[in-house]
Amino acid sequence: MATLLHTLKSHSSDVNCCSFSATTLASCSGDKSIRLWSLDTFQELSISPLLGHAYYVHWVRFSPFGTILASCSTDGKVILWDARTGETLAVLQHPSRGIIRVCEFSPNSEMLLTGGADSVVCLWNVQTKKMMRTFEGHDNVITACVFTPESSFVVSACASGDLRIWDALYGQVKPLYFDPECHDLGVSGLAISPTFGSADPNAEINNDRRAYLLASCGGDNLVKLWDLIVFPACKTKVRCSLPGHTAKVMSVSFSSDGSVLASGAVDKIVIVWDPLEGKMLYTLEDHSRYVTTVTFSPDGRYLASGSNDRTVKVWRLHTAGEFATAPLLTETGTASTSLEATAPQLQNLLLEWSVNDVCDWLKALGLEDYQSSFRDNQIDGQELQALNTDTLVNDLGVKALGHRQKILRGIQTIREKGNGAIPTDDGIPDEYLCPITRELMKDPVIAADGYSYERSSIEAWVRGNKSSPMTNSPLVHANLTPNRSLKMIIQRLYNL
Repeated sequence: MATLLHTLKSHSSDVNCCSFSATTLASCSGDKSIRLWSLDTFQELSISPLLGHAYYVHWVRFSPFGTILASCSTDGKVILWDARTGETLAVLQHPSRGIIRVCEFSPNSEMLLTGGADSVVCLWNVQTKKMMRTFEGHDNVITACVFTPESSFVVSACASGDLRIWDALYGQVKPLYFDPECHDLGVSGLAISPTFGSADPNAEINNDRRAYLLASCGGDNLVKLWDLIVFPACKTKVRCSLPGHTAKVMSVSFSSDGSVLASGAVDKIVIVWDPLEGKMLYTLEDHSRYVTTVTFSPDGRYLASGSNDRTVKVWRLHTAGEFATAPLLTETGTASTSLEATAPQLQNLLLEWSVNDVCDWLKALGLEDYQSSFRDNQIDGQELQALNTDTLVNDLGVKALGHRQKILRGIQTIREKGNGAIPTDDGIPDEYLCPITRELMKDPVIAADGYSYERSSIEAWVRGNKSSPMTNSPLVHANLTPNRSLKMIIQRLYNL
């Protein structure tokens, strides 16, 4: 079981990621800051907050020895901080200078992975602060990347749902393995067990086969467990899927001994799993908005969860023998072990939409090519809420996976709006968020690169940059065209 110990409330925007060292908890936020907390007292450290990013901070990670902290941001920068003093050690950027979404240290502390909106994974030498190589092949934003426990291989995934395995040591830049459909609606997180299979410190290394346990999560509301085989040939094989969340799963994390797995999702719930048995142990239900990140402390005593409710919650984990039967005790003393209370209940917002409303909505998503198909099939709001992948492909001709993702994510957003959900970053389609600030757009405009931005944000961007924040290609002109269709849809959904 787990008991809620602390609720940390210093951030003024969404908490996007958390990371533990042996002595410190770090969190990062849309408020452009990284905050550091003592594990002895859970008081904020004197060097906190760390302020070096100009925009939304997406990810933060301690090095394995806890001496360096890495963070990455919409500003296209990865900052390496001295974890003891808070001083900046280095600022790294992809060649494209695009948005960076994720960063991860190798278990041996020698390398750093970064991935972002340019669909590229970069491998850095931590000591020299120089780029070693890039891994290119993904066709969408990199959302997750991890090293295998012996630091020899890299696993990466993107918003399109594909997964790739790469060689981290010997200069091979082509993927060693490619799974095009790891998760049907995009991958949100990856984690590898530090103790399973060849990662077991007591295991005899079998030269004929090296295998690990990989966890993934995504927009299909699932956590999946995989056999990750890296020798004699790289491949993955699904062990099981773990149903339990009722919305997009944002993050997965293994405990330091590999005995438990945690996941956090848009349904506001943290689920703790037994990864070897493939079963749910219990749920943690104290966040009021989407759970964006989960992570365990190195000693296994604590689990931290961050949320769009702007808080970090620190949970005290108890003995494994209590996991299967003990209820969660929250700060109010409420016991909770069931998912029933948080399952979304569909409201009537969609039922009010006409066929024309649906077609206007498709145009705002940039999917106007499908308007005639939806109109011919009389897809109004009631029919829209019943759509699934098979119907989109076979009846409406939406063959492209990315287009299906946009439609299904958009439907989920409208449902959550019907439940009184507050619009936040990862809980709504990217099409409604400014790519620079990751905030809901109120005055969307189309720039020369074809992307829509909040007017004030893109105007501020071009004052210091002559290239697109999404493609890094030169902006051929400075004209901004109002995106009235998108503005109308956002106003209708969020009463702006």
